[in-house]
Amino acid sequence: MGFVAKDSGGGNFKRVPAGVHIGRCYSLIDLGTQLTSGQYGEKMQHKIRIGWELFGEDEQGAPLTIEVDGKEMPMTISKNYTVSLGEKDYLRKDLAAWRGKDFTDEEAKAFDISKLVGAYCMVNVTTSETNGKTYSNVAGLTPIPAALKNSKPAGVHAFVKFDLDAPDMTVFSTFHAQLQETIKKSPEWARSQGREPEGYDEGVPAGESDIPF
Repeated sequence: MGFVAKDSGGGNFKRVPAGVHIGRCYSLIDLGTQLTSGQYGEKMQHKIRIGWELFGEDEQGAPLTIEVDGKEMPMTISKNYTVSLGEKDYLRKDLAAWRGKDFTDEEAKAFDISKLVGAYCMVNVTTSETNGKTYSNVAGLTPIPAALKNSKPAGVHAFVKFDLDAPDMTVFSTFHAQLQETIKKSPEWARSQGREPEGYDEGVPAGESDIPF
């Protein structure tokens, strides 16, 4: 995939609280082409997962951290996007809000999404309930306020990049089982393993200065 976009959780664990938090993009995972369903039926869409580590405190003043292997680490949150920068696509809307300006037609033709890794923003988190479980969701992104640009918290999580054009199996082995299974459903995964994908229709259309990237 090359991380170029073109114009065309619940569970019993500590959840990210609702609010606006400082975020640093640390993770970019190519999910490959996935079958999605929605208002207009089923379609095959190339998906990517963007992840942020979060800094700050919850409403009770507790830090946004979680213990990992005996060490306090920033909590993380992620969001899946269709890899497309069409005017109505969510990826374009969120990145334009993050940048503080929309993409030019020329930029939208081929934007290297890997530029996001290491960039800071404000992450608006909301919560929702489905089947009795509470989920934390990325509702929006905005630029870091000018007052914070020279005092951003240092990043903690190591960068994670996974590209199905050249899959790093060491990185893949660190993913949880559900994420691995999602990636394995993609035709890009099959091809990376030297196999032709089964039941994949190439004709199904895909969906939809101070600037940090």
